[in-house]
Amino acid sequence: MSAETYRDAWGIPHLRAATAGELARAQGRVTARDRAWQLEVERHRAQGTSASFLGPGALSWDRLVRRARLADTARRCFAALEDKDPETAAWVREYTDGVNEGLAACDAPEFARTGLAPGRWEPWTPLAVWLATHILFAGFPAKLWREHITAHLGPDAVALFATDGPGTAGSNGWLVSGERTVTGHAIVAGDPHRFIEDPGVYQQIHLSCPEFDVVGLAVPGVPGIAHFGHTGTVAWAITNAMADYQDLYRERLRRTGAGVEALGPDGTWHRAARHTETIHVAGEDSVEVAVIETDRGPVIAGGPEGLDDGTPAALSLRYPPRVTADLGFGALLPLLRARRVADVDRALDAWAEPVNVVQAADTEGGLLHRVAGRVPVRATANRLRPVPAWEPGHEWTGWHTPPRAGLTDGVAVMANQRGPATPLGVEFAPPHRADRIAALLAGKERWSAADMPALHTDTHLASAGPLLDLVTALDGLSPGAAALRDRLLAWDRHMDADSAGAAAYAAVRGAVVRHLAAHPALAPAAVPPAYPEVLQPWLALVPRIAYALEHLLRAEDPYGIDRAEAVRAALEEVAAEPPAGTWGDTHRLAPWRALPDTSGSPEPGLSGDHDCVLCTSAVPGLTDRAARGPAARYVWDLADRRRSGWVVPHGASGVPGSPHHRDQQPLWLGGELAPVVTDFDRLTKETDD
Repeated sequence: MSAETYRDAWGIPHLRAATAGELARAQGRVTARDRAWQLEVERHRAQGTSASFLGPGALSWDRLVRRARLADTARRCFAALEDKDPETAAWVREYTDGVNEGLAACDAPEFARTGLAPGRWEPWTPLAVWLATHILFAGFPAKLWREHITAHLGPDAVALFATDGPGTAGSNGWLVSGERTVTGHAIVAGDPHRFIEDPGVYQQIHLSCPEFDVVGLAVPGVPGIAHFGHTGTVAWAITNAMADYQDLYRERLRRTGAGVEALGPDGTWHRAARHTETIHVAGEDSVEVAVIETDRGPVIAGGPEGLDDGTPAALSLRYPPRVTADLGFGALLPLLRARRVADVDRALDAWAEPVNVVQAADTEGGLLHRVAGRVPVRATANRLRPVPAWEPGHEWTGWHTPPRAGLTDGVAVMANQRGPATPLGVEFAPPHRADRIAALLAGKERWSAADMPALHTDTHLASAGPLLDLVTALDGLSPGAAALRDRLLAWDRHMDADSAGAAAYAAVRGAVVRHLAAHPALAPAAVPPAYPEVLQPWLALVPRIAYALEHLLRAEDPYGIDRAEAVRAALEEVAAEPPAGTWGDTHRLAPWRALPDTSGSPEPGLSGDHDCVLCTSAVPGLTDRAARGPAARYVWDLADRRRSGWVVPHGASGVPGSPHHRDQQPLWLGGELAPVVTDFDRLTKETDD
């Protein structure tokens, strides 16, 4: 037997092989069958060639990828992996061989729509995909925002706007020990929050060979199961630690007859590496990009002539894999082979990026709650803003020891809030999701796996308090606004899709955000500096106000802004043109697709909101549509893996028209989970490869 592919009722692939290498090849092959178009898009995004078929809208991303040298970093990391861990390198090669075999036989309709043919995957391509997927996870553009808002409002404004802003990732996760479950065995549950994509960013999969038998959520294009897995005797899950592990340096560059030089902290000019690359753009002329790298790292914005607006500046990015040639792939095989939490713990000592908070439990009562990943030791200023490359004191001097934590009353909750990773970060998510999960778990002494979806789908919005407090204090309103005020105060503060009260609250909140953004004290910050387009979401004023609204409404000195009058104006505005329906009428899923959807199917209305446990993020003041949300949900039962469950927003297949392209969406919308099936006798055999 080389490899066998089975499917369950949801089309989820279950793979069985004689060796780990054969299994990796089978994983690559079945991923290419199910997600061929997605793999092609990710390969191009990782190489900075996506504008060649997606057009000018992808150009800014391609520029960043080229200038940050992601593909070259992936090549370096794979070369180091071959040298230090040849077993893992060979395993990754098997995976890419399988991808190429699967792509050769694929018939995904998107290729016909674009006239594109699948390209070849190299052994380093999975590492490049991983880098491209996570390069913005640490939110280094937030350092540009802090500098920007400081320039307009002063240093105190940084804390005022500090929040889990327009980030790229978050998650809920909780670990309930056996002392708090009906079975006496632990449960690990949660949901990663990311941009919702179609096909989805996670692939449900079952990998079985004599060495291991694991179910979990894989990242298409990457072998193994990195973030969420259950081996039968141990299970693990992660959330974004919100750690700061990437630095921005302001560079002084100059041209010479021999190329480009950068001023170093020793006061002398040093040669910078420089070459030119060409980005092909569908429908437009090709664009040349100067790729420059100083002793700090690749220059991602600006150059010797400064930024596009003439500002004499250049920014270099220093990120761990570029420095160490290690992406942490050495952890992937040991994770699959793990039997106890001690095995997971040892495996994660090799983890690099992104930096995560990990929870794990095993069938013998072992528990783990730790941070995993590589965070450099350096000056505090590096963590807050871009620092001058020509001044000493901003170098990296080592690596932090990842913190560890325990449980409280048999429970550990992680939701990107300040927790074990606090010493490693600057800004964290507001505590609302974590506090709500902890409160719900405290409400019952014993929990079962079947109880967990009720936590996944909780819609209580604690962050509504400051706005409603100001609404309560208003008087002298028009009759319509007074009636709206009374409706808001009677609302149960749950952001349910069928709630008219939630729709009214969201409308008023959005209006408040717009009024604040237009205030003379804040409006000047609406003009962002001339950084690349791909970084602009972190520099946009309205989203920053939207996600920091609690702080702005509670601050002692809000820059002379009369917040009560802003709320009054918002109430009157919404009362004059109230929302016609419920929250779900406007709060609709807005998944990212590389190509426009041609099915004509309307996207569903959603419950939840940014600070709900059911975290479906709109951008108040701009849109109610949700581009971010639970990219998967999982419940890992350590008493019996067969009582575990999982779900994704769409389905197991990335092929439009497949019966499994969107068949899980009703479950996902309803807060239900598909059962985890691991008995091959209960599966349908698809192929012998």
